[in-house]
Amino acid sequence: MLTDKFQDLQESLDTLLDLTSSQPETLIRVRNEQQAFFDRDMVTRGTVTQIFKDVVQQEESLVHRLTDIKEKLLQEKELESLEDQLRQFTAKNQLLDSDLQFLQSELERLRSSENELTALQNEVDEDTTEIIPSAIYVVRLNHLITRIKWEYDTEPHILKAVHYGPDVATPISIDTKVKSQREIADQLWNFVSDEW
Repeated sequence: MLTDKFQDLQESLDTLLDLTSSQPETLIRVRNEQQAFFDRDMVTRGTVTQIFKDVVQQEESLVHRLTDIKEKLLQEKELESLEDQLRQFTAKNQLLDSDLQFLQSELERLRSSENELTALQNEVDEDTTEIIPSAIYVVRLNHLITRIKWEYDTEPHILKAVHYGPDVATPISIDTKVKSQREIADQLWNFVSDEW
């Protein structure tokens, strides 16, 4: 665009020179002004070119800085996301730790219960091997001597049984709240035969 204007100016100057060829001083002056204008134009073009280069460099620098800022923002967002995940995992971990502690205490309680049950089982085994056979022996001996068969599913204060005498079976029902132990013993001994 500027080149077109210079060409127009050059043509105008050439026309002017043709017209003023009779005046050489005017021609030299016009030529010198034209040269000065051309020199200023070249300096201006160089300055504008440098300004454009500087603007392009600044734009590139801004683009790089903007890209760096975007990357930092993305990194910060990613860091915030990771921190959120860390908080969530920490909360889950605390819940799991409390669950683990609860389960460990339950396990210890169950082990303690198991040890108590084992001890009780050992006591029961000991009782069944020593006490129950001797209790069975005493009950059988008592039955052979007294000929009384006791009922065990009665109320606690009622004694029920059947005496199998030589002729007749006699039911027995005694309320221990009404009679004393001596009266009960006397009544029961009356069933026992003294004949051998």
